[in-house]
Amino acid sequence: MKRADLVLSGGGVKGIALVGAVAALVDAEYVPQRISGTSAGALVGAVLAAAAQHGDLTSGQLEDLALSIDYRAFLDPGPIERVPVLGPAWGVLSGGGIYRGEALRRWVADQLAGFGVTTFADLAIDDPQLPPEQRYRLVVTVADVTRGELVRLPWDYRRVYGLDPDEQKVADAVRASTAIPFFFHPETLTSADGITSTLVDGGLLSNFPIDSLDRTDGGKPRWPTFGVTLLPTLPAESDQVIPALRPLHLLGSPTLLEQVLTTILVGRDQAYLNQPWVSVRTIRIDTREVGVLDFDLTTAEKRTLYLKGLRAGEEFLTTWDWTDYVDRFR
Repeated sequence: MKRADLVLSGGGVKGIALVGAVAALVDAEYVPQRISGTSAGALVGAVLAAAAQHGDLTSGQLEDLALSIDYRAFLDPGPIERVPVLGPAWGVLSGGGIYRGEALRRWVADQLAGFGVTTFADLAIDDPQLPPEQRYRLVVTVADVTRGELVRLPWDYRRVYGLDPDEQKVADAVRASTAIPFFFHPETLTSADGITSTLVDGGLLSNFPIDSLDRTDGGKPRWPTFGVTLLPTLPAESDQVIPALRPLHLLGSPTLLEQVLTTILVGRDQAYLNQPWVSVRTIRIDTREVGVLDFDLTTAEKRTLYLKGLRAGEEFLTTWDWTDYVDRFR
């Protein structure tokens, strides 16, 4: 058995490719220990963590998971948003979002229930080398726009909100991490002192939290932390970050508006990816043909995404050398 931690990036419906990359690692006999994810990475990571917690994780199961995700079922507009044209426009302009996100929450909860997982207490691990607040199989990245900070759940439930992490539902944390601004309704969380925070997609602040599981004491890592990213290669693929602005390219090169927004969204993560010690442990998946919000994927398109992730993972493993990585960078 080979142990590894996983960091999974966001990417909307492209998240199916994340499953393929993890399947390649599982086929190579890697057993996930902890999983950190943002947005789509949080959704996929939650199911992986639940399966890993119960020692029930095979590449066949992962392929079934990838092909079973019906993203169209996640599109559940509220009563106002159902009004043609005006409803969606109101959802965007009001900031409330077009879709409620309750269908997504239920899907995650149902998947987790199949493994006997409801709250983070069900994903607790006994690892004395970790700080107590980090002894969980899963951590997801969320943007708290009320407090103006990035939070990692369940790690920050007690520090920021005064709540017992063991009592918090995993599906609620995943729902918050996947709340794409103006697309899904924001999630809310009320702290012990009565302050209600608005939570949105963690990709707003960290779409690829590759550093989240790294040791901070300067010690040698016990096993690898593999990153899997769907981030585009910039500047060549800048139109993949904000697909809605693609029509502007008809007027020439990317506008300053697009470049500024792109840098806000992925600049931090791109800076990490450009570091040799990050790049060498990251599986990059080319998903440029699919948009983040292409929720009407066919079965064939889902299979193509899954296979792209699988092939990227297999190719990565042909050159990965743990001993060389530790010697060079740790």
